[in-house]
Amino acid sequence: MVKMDWGMKNRLSKIISPKTGKTVMLAVDHGYFQGPTTGLKTPKESLKPLLPYADSLFITRGILRNCIDANVNIPIFLRVSGGPSILGELSNEDITTSMKEAIRLNAAGVGLSIFVGAKNEDRTVSNLGRLVNEAEEYGMPVLAITAVGKEMERDARYLGLACRIAAEMGAHMVKTYYCEEDFDKVVEGCPVPVVIAGGKKIPERDALQMARNAIDQGAAGVDMGRNIFQSDKPVGMIKAIRALVHENKTVDGAIKIYEESKK
Repeated sequence: MVKMDWGMKNRLSKIISPKTGKTVMLAVDHGYFQGPTTGLKTPKESLKPLLPYADSLFITRGILRNCIDANVNIPIFLRVSGGPSILGELSNEDITTSMKEAIRLNAAGVGLSIFVGAKNEDRTVSNLGRLVNEAEEYGMPVLAITAVGKEMERDARYLGLACRIAAEMGAHMVKTYYCEEDFDKVVEGCPVPVVIAGGKKIPERDALQMARNAIDQGAAGVDMGRNIFQSDKPVGMIKAIRALVHENKTVDGAIKIYEESKK
């Protein structure tokens, strides 16, 4: 393993709490391929009350510049890939944001998607390799998001393959989906921290149970979006997730925090 220099360690310590070894990342990059998403149609208003409870924000440069106040003290993980919309082939992505731009925006990390099992698998994996090469020069952590190929099931065999490829390419963190069976093996086979995606909106208790299961099986935290900002009580939901991840709350304890929240 390559020894990390001070800058890399410092940036990662802003993402993953040195105290708990866990993280609550708030994913709000959905518009880069979905357009105005339910819960994020007016990002500035939607995100402002959530920011105090997130360890970092996974976001595109456009929404960062236009919707997040520069005086907000929250680490930024910048999405640097894109291209197709939901109308096209999602795996047809390329790197769209330069490393200089990430540094200009004071990013704590950069992230892109790889589409293992999809039409353009090789291009997206190569994108990751090129991004890591450049990121290492500047001490910038890279998050690889394991997007799912259309023909692939979200099972431990596939997720384990995708996560391991991401780590082999040099990613410093990996975001993947949770699976009911053998998720611990997915984490075990990936030598870098794994965080789970929230995925589509599901009932709050189910989302909290998924996060609890993932943490118990070795995940380093969550990078959750729709199950927070599409919740009836977004602030209550992110507080509940935070308590579960950092305070080791049970699902019952976390749902109580959600239910007692006013917004």
